[in-house]
Amino acid sequence: MLSPYNYLTTLKESKGMTPQALDVLEHQFHLESHNVFTRYGYWLWQGLHGNLGFSFKYNVPVASLIWERVFNTLLLTGTALVISWGIAIPLGSLAAVKRDTWIDRIVGFVSFFGLSMPIVFLSLVMLLVAAKTGWFPLGQIHDEVNWDRFTALQKVSDTLWHLFLPAIAMGVISMGQYMRQMRGEMIETLSQDYIRTARAKGLSEWRIVFRHAVGNAINPLISLFGISLAYLLAGAVLTETIFSWPGMGQLTFQALQDKDEPLVMASVVLLTLMLVAGSVVSDLLLAFIDPRIRLEGR
Repeated sequence: MLSPYNYLTTLKESKGMTPQALDVLEHQFHLESHNVFTRYGYWLWQGLHGNLGFSFKYNVPVASLIWERVFNTLLLTGTALVISWGIAIPLGSLAAVKRDTWIDRIVGFVSFFGLSMPIVFLSLVMLLVAAKTGWFPLGQIHDEVNWDRFTALQKVSDTLWHLFLPAIAMGVISMGQYMRQMRGEMIETLSQDYIRTARAKGLSEWRIVFRHAVGNAINPLISLFGISLAYLLAGAVLTETIFSWPGMGQLTFQALQDKDEPLVMASVVLLTLMLVAGSVVSDLLLAFIDPRIRLEGR
């Protein structure tokens, strides 16, 4: 909205429409006002009534465009989160148990790799490997040519095949932070009195680790769920654009390029709601996993 140009500026430069038609569109979408608060007020009033407006570029309701893409983004970010947690939790726990050994050093190197690797560079490297080997598709969410002829099982397999590279790219980047966090929490947990008591009772080391230590050490990671979702959604903009993944990130980036204000505004609102939902889910997971945490006040 603060940009000095808008979508109609492109139409004016292309000279594909008459000045009268441009004036009608400018009045229809309230683009004649240069006051950002006035234009935001028009959008907010309609948004509160459930009308997110029409996309300038696609000339369809914004809500229909968003609902077509939101599941794809949730699929990508959810898979990336499962990958990052699925790697970080066992490796972080292993590094804490094998503290100051060669295993700890290897895990530390892997964590450092994940923290220092830019997601754009890693995504481009994966695209290069896919192009050279032909093992993975170079973009999209499924095979556009044969999709209608696939069976249900083939459709699932094809989607997972297209999902593999972008999910790995996002999962590896966020993995390093969780791994370091899990290692630190496990080291602190393993020094607690109840862990020493369990060892004194003769329980096996792996039972102590997985039955008693991991459940308590994982709580801070669950608390970070909302923040980690924010990082993943921010990374999804770049990853979806590079891999041509038809999700909210790619849609928002294209809308910003095209100055499609209604689509940009609705996309930002939806992404914000997803972050709020992530924070709520993390609180519910904490209450479910840790019996010491209760939702009701005491």
